[in-house]
Amino acid sequence: MKIKSKKSIFLSAALTLGMSALTGQAMAATPVHNIVLVHGAWVNGNGWKPVYDILVKDGYHVSVAEHPLTSFGDDVTAVKRIVDMQDGPTILVGHSYGGAIITDVGNDSKVVGLVYIAAHALDQGETEVANGKLFPNAISKTNDVKKTADGFLYLDPARYPADFAADLPLKQAQFEANAQELTAASVFNSPAGQPAWKTKPSWYAVATSDHIINPDLERMYAKRAHSHTIEVQGASHSVYESHPKEVAGLIEQAATHAVP
Repeated sequence: MKIKSKKSIFLSAALTLGMSALTGQAMAATPVHNIVLVHGAWVNGNGWKPVYDILVKDGYHVSVAEHPLTSFGDDVTAVKRIVDMQDGPTILVGHSYGGAIITDVGNDSKVVGLVYIAAHALDQGETEVANGKLFPNAISKTNDVKKTADGFLYLDPARYPADFAADLPLKQAQFEANAQELTAASVFNSPAGQPAWKTKPSWYAVATSDHIINPDLERMYAKRAHSHTIEVQGASHSVYESHPKEVAGLIEQAATHAVP
């Protein structure tokens, strides 16, 4: 029987370690296949279509979570239901109030990365209302936000294009103003639980001309979460519709670099 020299044993071990490292790198570089898109307040999932189309074209399995905006608990349950349907590691994307939802749902074991699009990334115990007072938005001193007799909020349709979607074609913004989904006022005062961004990687798109969430609040969220951040210049709160390429690119960056 031939006895291997110490040198050949060392080389064999080195090659094995090298191959293992390369395999590990390849596995880490494999893009996450599943993406779940979560809308915010005063809109529905249809606004995600430009981003959805890009992601699907690029080979991703994309689900748009429709949630009722009737309470924070109802919305979290609805989004969790969609995450449960995914067949593996998932990137969770939230716009606006949808950020508060993904911050909670993101604790699910299937979620490996979070993407915030001009969204709230709350810490434990925080509310959107309280953070909005620390960083007032452009409409804070107006009467543009209206309330129904049963406690639902909506944005004055006449003001919606300027406040929410200034960089969309006017007719499109007007349609969305009159198709907006009314949102329970209670969701904006719901204290956040344990935030997923403390344990999972995140990405953030700041909309620099946002009138609904102060861009400086968005920057605070992104910095605090150590998010990989882009700033979309001149973008309104409807940045995911007006700049779908930039938003889809950020999501794909998350899908590529989040480790399943």
